[in-house]
Amino acid sequence: MYAIVEIAGHQFKVEKDQKVFVNRLSTEEGKKVSFDNVLLIGDGNKTTLGAPAIDGAQVSAKVLKHLKGDKVIVFKKKRRKGYRVKNGHRQSLTEIVIESIVASGAKPAKKAEKAAPKKETKKVEAKAAAPKAEKAAPKKAAPKKATGKADDLKKIEGIGPKIASTLVEAGVATFAELAKTKPAKISEIIAGVRGNHVTDTWPAQAKLAADGKWDELKKWQDELDGGKA
Repeated sequence: MYAIVEIAGHQFKVEKDQKVFVNRLSTEEGKKVSFDNVLLIGDGNKTTLGAPAIDGAQVSAKVLKHLKGDKVIVFKKKRRKGYRVKNGHRQSLTEIVIESIVASGAKPAKKAEKAAPKKETKKVEAKAAAPKAEKAAPKKAAPKKATGKADDLKKIEGIGPKIASTLVEAGVATFAELAKTKPAKISEIIAGVRGNHVTDTWPAQAKLAADGKWDELKKWQDELDGGKA
């Protein structure tokens, strides 16, 4: 007999005595845990499908240990922007062993499992009530919204961090403002920034960005070289 069951947000095909690695569970090592969201059970030539879950079905398991998975490297890069970020990640996992698969008659256990989370939610709500008073004070820090009005000008082909900050200091902080600025004026603003900068296409790129036409902008930027057509 085998079953397809949802555990910690993922679906697994499991059999009795099978060891499975799942996303970290809150159950302590050595204790038993049950899963009621059984989507399918196969027993020889007989297959039972749920809609979406099988009523009364249950998969019981025992938590063997908590561990972390292999390291995964996440690397992000933006071409011609000087942007590179490298991070490592190890997923928190739990190793369990399947002890039994019940096709029906597990309703009492299902109700018992639902009762426990309700108590936990009450505790969370009680604890969350206190921080609300503390969060009330930071709401006065509304002026931060003003900084959110500025757009990320580095999304324009040919504009790097130094040029972006220079434009913002000169009062050109959004795509709409950049679109209204003539190339000659832009060149005058960034005259102190080292390098050979071609500003001819920047207002047109900014206009597409301001209008939300990102696909059209990206297609055009693939044909540009440092902002030059």
